[in-house]
Amino acid sequence: MPQTLVEKIAQRYAVGLADGHVVRAGDFLTMRPAHVMTHDNTAAVIPKFLSMGAKRVADPNQPVYALDHDIQNRSDENLAKYAKIEAFAKEQGVAFHPAGRGIGHQVMIEEGFALPGTFVVGSDSHSNIYGAIGALGTPVVRTDAAAIWATGQTWWQVPEIVRVNLTGKLQPGVSGKDVIITLIGRFNQDEVLNCCIEFTGPGVAGLRIDERLAISNMTTEWGALAGVFPADDVTRDHLLSRATVMAARGDAEPRLTPECVEQLMADAPAADTDAAYAKQIEFDLGAVTPFVAGPNEVKTIVSLPEIEERGVKIDRAYLLSCVNGRLEDFVEAAKVLDGKRVAEGVKLYIAAASSEIEAEAARLGHWGTLLDAGAIALPPGCGPCIGLGDGILADGEVGISATNRNFKGRMGAPGSFVYLASPTVVAASAIAGKIAAPAGVGSGSATARREALNAGSSVGVMPKPEPTAAKVAILDGFPEKIEGELLLVPKDNMNTDGIYGKEFTYQDNLSPDEMGTKAMLNYDPAFQDVAKTGDILVGGYNFGSGSSREQAATALKFRGLPMVIAGSYSQTYKRNAFNNGYIVIECPALVDELKQAHAGDDALTVRTGKSVSVDFATATIACDGKDSTFAPLGEVAQELVVGGGFEAVIRERLANV
Repeated sequence: MPQTLVEKIAQRYAVGLADGHVVRAGDFLTMRPAHVMTHDNTAAVIPKFLSMGAKRVADPNQPVYALDHDIQNRSDENLAKYAKIEAFAKEQGVAFHPAGRGIGHQVMIEEGFALPGTFVVGSDSHSNIYGAIGALGTPVVRTDAAAIWATGQTWWQVPEIVRVNLTGKLQPGVSGKDVIITLIGRFNQDEVLNCCIEFTGPGVAGLRIDERLAISNMTTEWGALAGVFPADDVTRDHLLSRATVMAARGDAEPRLTPECVEQLMADAPAADTDAAYAKQIEFDLGAVTPFVAGPNEVKTIVSLPEIEERGVKIDRAYLLSCVNGRLEDFVEAAKVLDGKRVAEGVKLYIAAASSEIEAEAARLGHWGTLLDAGAIALPPGCGPCIGLGDGILADGEVGISATNRNFKGRMGAPGSFVYLASPTVVAASAIAGKIAAPAGVGSGSATARREALNAGSSVGVMPKPEPTAAKVAILDGFPEKIEGELLLVPKDNMNTDGIYGKEFTYQDNLSPDEMGTKAMLNYDPAFQDVAKTGDILVGGYNFGSGSSREQAATALKFRGLPMVIAGSYSQTYKRNAFNNGYIVIECPALVDELKQAHAGDDALTVRTGKSVSVDFATATIACDGKDSTFAPLGEVAQELVVGGGFEAVIRERLANV
């Protein structure tokens, strides 16, 4: 049966598949990742690991630790935390990269931990970046990281998969950052939300590895869970260059050699030509021109001519991060800044994505050019990208940044304003003291630019059959059926703040029953009076968006609502739900029917008066004499519910070893 690239990689790394099972989008799988990366949050994963009853990392070659977030913090407390992580790594025999080596994602790429055809995860949202070299890279939460340390395994539900077909070739002066900013701004109606993206088409061959890294990295901001490129000759050349570096520095056991690279490329999986996708997006790279995103919103983009007309003055400029801290970025910025000076009153901050990149930029003279122009160098790491260390924005200040996020308050004070752009636009703006285009880039009508972009791009929904009734084996202790009255909260994009407010999130002394009484109050103060124990909650689409707080799932469970049915979920919410033993399923047909039936209701929470029977053995929902289907919950999902959550399941496994 034909498979996508994502499905093929998932098939390779799945554990315990039934004979003949062909992995498909929607499947719950037990996975053994090639590697799991943690950074400063390693300190928070260690106690989770120990609380599971683990003493030794199951496979010391699997985890990778890289300190990169708060490396400018020289306080005794932070240094002690870093020392604790290093000592744990030494004790367990795990690869450790100290503060100053670089951003964890870049280290994973440089050191060959992420390779074509591998499944690589990280306890960080930008783990999508590994897709640039043909790996299936995706984020996991800290509980998952601890479980992988303890057992080598975690669980994963294969998301829907979207094919982005790239045609044409980038114009001079256009970068990979421009491509992904444009994609995010052009397709900004959740077209790829919670999906895996596969980049295909003739345009791929014209993209360098650094451009692919920028694009894959920011598929996160686009809303996707992975952004995977095929392994091709560009990938091979990159891997061979890394093998040369490892040989030159005398690695005793280099992770990459020319022979290893050729074997990797020979074994690299590729999507079948007749594989099924949820959607296909057509995108002409030749229609891309530099856009700026913001302020404080990634999906709002403005063309350079349009924003230049506004005369947006800036206070700070940033050339750094895991999306744009690579050698090619400093080369292009140095061309713009060569012989010039940063404008008076403006501060330009630069930080390489790794110590290796900084050393090479210095050797070639580009680092010196940037410093001579007035740039302020920071150590290789994250820093101001996440609002830590020197260079963060004060209230009222405006920044232009080559980073990947400009959420309100992320890079400093909540009253600051951040725009995202390519490295050359950042450099040109630092000189001009306002957002500006480099010489020779950005001319032309803003209207004409958008018309060309719209003409060169489209999205199509592929035929998608409804799930058919299935025969599912039910584990002991898992309910074959759940029955109850449907309680409708019809809001789409229900965020976790609405489900469980921030005023309760950090009250660690609340009992489960007390947590249940706080559920949904930020959404509807009347919810607690309307809801009854045993109700089945029905939500809209993208239920549980926003922050990753686990209480947004557990509070509903503690309120006595046995499950949630929604049109779709934030993937993080779904993961938190099953990690805490709580059932959530998707049934768009039922959701659409209920929303239409109660479209005229004024109440935020609606008692529908309809009772349903959810049959997990056949993956059907019976309501008013009509059956709707949902993706079956197999053994992996059932085990999480029966065991009381992922940590409890891991604890029991380790106890029985």
